[in-house]
Amino acid sequence: MAESTAIQLKRRRGLVAVALRRLRGDVPFYLLLLSVSFLLLFPFYWGFITSLKFEKEIFDFTGNLLWVKNPSLANYQTLFKTPRFFIWLRNTMLVSTVTTVLSVVVSIMAGYSIARLKFRGVTAASVIVFVTYLAPKGLLFVPLAQILNDWDLLGGLPALMITYPTFLIPFCTWLLSGYFSNVPVEPEECAMIDGASRIGAIIRVTLPMAWPGILTAAIFSFTLSWNELLYSLAFVRGEENRLLTNGVMSAFARSDIYFWGPLMAASTLASVPVALLYFLFMDRFVGGITAGATKG
Repeated sequence: MAESTAIQLKRRRGLVAVALRRLRGDVPFYLLLLSVSFLLLFPFYWGFITSLKFEKEIFDFTGNLLWVKNPSLANYQTLFKTPRFFIWLRNTMLVSTVTTVLSVVVSIMAGYSIARLKFRGVTAASVIVFVTYLAPKGLLFVPLAQILNDWDLLGGLPALMITYPTFLIPFCTWLLSGYFSNVPVEPEECAMIDGASRIGAIIRVTLPMAWPGILTAAIFSFTLSWNELLYSLAFVRGEENRLLTNGVMSAFARSDIYFWGPLMAASTLASVPVALLYFLFMDRFVGGITAGATKG
């Protein structure tokens, strides 16, 4: 009896020793993960606490740097009382939704064609699509402005709905072409053998299997549309056509003077929809971006 108890104690000590060795081996990894998380999340925390401070406390770093002594919602009240703030919010949601739907639909067709249809120049087409995404927007907005002016669209929201897909579609096409390459082709071929057309097989079989990649492309498109600033400054005119990005800047920035409280309140509120998207669909987003980044 005593011998069996000693054996059990020895086994337990051995298991504890193994667990401690594994823990010591994992400590550097978790320290690195904690450091990276801190660096990534700190700007959001700083913006949030700044939105809760009075103007004089924002520049007071004596005991008021990393937390708020007297939290207040005055900046949010100022933001909500700003004329046309909710119009800017509506415009941003409308433009982001329309450009996301348009970009994803076109990218599905282009990505499927590159991945599945064997035509001459398919490799060159995929490279050109991705290189187009890498082109700086600063080089494109002048010719785009000329095109919009010729079409008599410069100044209104349709100008953004047309120009935003020019930088959304290339990346989404590249992402979805990689994802479609990893989706098994056999179920689609079986559906076509059973009498379905190619389009019918794509809609009923391929697209449901590619749903994580499509969702990833949609989240990516919505995020970039929601945060875009350059085109919204260059292509729209009038207070009624502003988005949150340029509308808030025009309301709370005067030359070199910035009203940081309302600006940070607007930034905090504007980040909520995007944060909810990533929170609700994180697993599918990670799976889609990982599968879409590789082919084969």
